[in-house]
Amino acid sequence: MQIQHLRYFVAVANLGHFTRAAESLGVTQPTLSKQIHSLEADIGAPLLDRARGGATLTPAGAVLLPIARRILADVDTARREVQDLVGLRRGRLRIGATPSVATSLVPQVLRRFRAAYPAIDLHVEESGSQDLVGHLTGGELDLALIILPEHGTDPALSAEPILRESLVVASSEPLPTSSVQIDDLREQPLVMFRTGYDLRDATLEACRREGFTPPFAVEGGEMDTVLGLVEAGLGVALVPSMVIANRPGLRATPLAAPGIRRTIALAHRRESSLTHAASALRDTLLHHLREASLPPGVSLAV
Repeated sequence: MQIQHLRYFVAVANLGHFTRAAESLGVTQPTLSKQIHSLEADIGAPLLDRARGGATLTPAGAVLLPIARRILADVDTARREVQDLVGLRRGRLRIGATPSVATSLVPQVLRRFRAAYPAIDLHVEESGSQDLVGHLTGGELDLALIILPEHGTDPALSAEPILRESLVVASSEPLPTSSVQIDDLREQPLVMFRTGYDLRDATLEACRREGFTPPFAVEGGEMDTVLGLVEAGLGVALVPSMVIANRPGLRATPLAAPGIRRTIALAHRRESSLTHAASALRDTLLHHLREASLPPGVSLAV
């Protein structure tokens, strides 16, 4: 079994089509088909069902695909690790972050990192923690800033807490009280995040604990959309205080004790040591946090 065979197989599985996979790899379709046949011979089972309209995974192919992706991710990590040894003069770093962190923290950290290591290619993925965890374990990300779940994170990951933050009620106008009880949201229309957002889950769980389901004014938005809808006066939203620090059109009202607090952690695959570039980014992040003026409701966890 050759690494190139696995790359060809994963390309066909991802695209579902031999012709498109061959084009993406820069090889002819007969060459690609021959390499897939060689892999199937090594495995001892067909991996793909071929049809005029495309290709689908056989049961054996479905078993091999996640393993092949992890192998290729490890090979890429090994290649980048060797490249790192020449002094971070080249390489790639794939970073994930939740939307609230991506908009408030990541830009400043990456600006500092870029100034120190201008030759490192940076790739940023903005998504919910659940998606980021899946991409970390699958080898598609090197590092990710995630929200630690109450029950603990995936055992395949190492997660280092770096920040603790409180949620606040964001509104377009000052609220009549200095703090908000969760029960006060019972009759307050909310601007709600799309399914899969950690903030959506945290808001709904807090309301469920008080025995009600909150009314939605609008739902389904990403972070910037939700903040814009709140600014337009369509409702209120529970958000981290970090994201409204530079939004003059929004007002932040704290939740009454005990409130809702979250922990932001820097995570990576436990079985893979940090590359030199990833380690340098971690150091840059921690250095930035120690120097930064953190907004109210945010504190260091390191």
